[in-house]
Amino acid sequence: MIDKTPKIEKVLLAGLHIAKTPKDIFDEDLAEMEMLCVTAGTQVVKTVVQKTQKPVASTYFGNGKLREIKEFMEDNFCDTLVIDAELRPSQIQNIEEIVGKKIIDRSQLILDIFSLHAKTAEAKIQVELAQLETLYPRLTNMWAHLSRMHAGVGTRGPGETQLETDRRIVQKKISQLKERLKKIEKVRETQSKSRRDTFLCSLVGYTNVGKSTLLNAICGSDVLVENKLFATLDTSTRKTRIAGAGDIVMSDTVGFLRKLPHHLVASFRSTLETLMEADLLLVVMDASTKWYRQQMNVVREVIADLGAQDKPVMIIFNKDDLLENPLDRIEIKNEYPNAAFVSAFSKKSVDDLKIEIGEAIELVKRAVLSEKAIEKAQKPKIIVG
Repeated sequence: MIDKTPKIEKVLLAGLHIAKTPKDIFDEDLAEMEMLCVTAGTQVVKTVVQKTQKPVASTYFGNGKLREIKEFMEDNFCDTLVIDAELRPSQIQNIEEIVGKKIIDRSQLILDIFSLHAKTAEAKIQVELAQLETLYPRLTNMWAHLSRMHAGVGTRGPGETQLETDRRIVQKKISQLKERLKKIEKVRETQSKSRRDTFLCSLVGYTNVGKSTLLNAICGSDVLVENKLFATLDTSTRKTRIAGAGDIVMSDTVGFLRKLPHHLVASFRSTLETLMEADLLLVVMDASTKWYRQQMNVVREVIADLGAQDKPVMIIFNKDDLLENPLDRIEIKNEYPNAAFVSAFSKKSVDDLKIEIGEAIELVKRAVLSEKAIEKAQKPKIIVG
């Protein structure tokens, strides 16, 4: 009988600890990479770390470390080397020549996960766009099949090389995808106009902090929830009633990640821009992680990059039930005195959070009314006659 069980890809994870990088941040990145590997459906056989002052320009790691990696991978039947870095095409090629195995860098791994989790037409377009923009600099020897599909009369200019033809094809495809995204954005703008009179809260935060779980708990909805990074790529929007605030709309966006390549953020910009329409940003944090400070910095950076840094913000620490040491809660509370704490799996905790959200909404509405009153008072009076 033939075993049809899919073969789990065995990978070796490698990281370069550069001297100027604090150890706790390096450890966080590596732990995050391991979780990304698991989310992508692979088995991490071993994690290898090399300490150095700076990367080797041609191969990122030193030759000795790469040969050590090659030997281990051959002895343990590893299929792929995953590297916690965004590598240049030449570096990937040089490492492949030494190791003799498939090489995946941080961008490629994240894109693979994005591809697995893309459900809607918009998410699929965004993933394809990000893939093409990631692979474009690596086109040499990778896109021969595209030119074969479009070979013949009218496809090549005088003296145009195979690589130039391939690049032109990919550039055209990138332009087409961007146009399709613009059309989807116009539809979303039309939809947002129809709910402009309804207060909009947007859940934002690091990936896997429980935003979708919280959306379900607050709104009684059924958004996909998985203990994986980037389980949600699409924006989910739900309507609910908050005591003291009335009917509101709440949206959930794709999670953020440290060292997320800029072109990936750009590809998902249309999804993230929904928070630009929000009246209140609900920044969701994981109370149980020791890396909440670094994660908060990432969230603030992305919000600033999107131009939403002046939006009213309410900070919510989720997974309060996982805080084993009461002193940890006190420490967080001292740093963020106005933050709310919640366990999305406790009805009482969620009900308490709804009250706090209602109070925050009331404060925002008062501030808006106050601004309008000041603006009106500052307008010059028009005297007739």
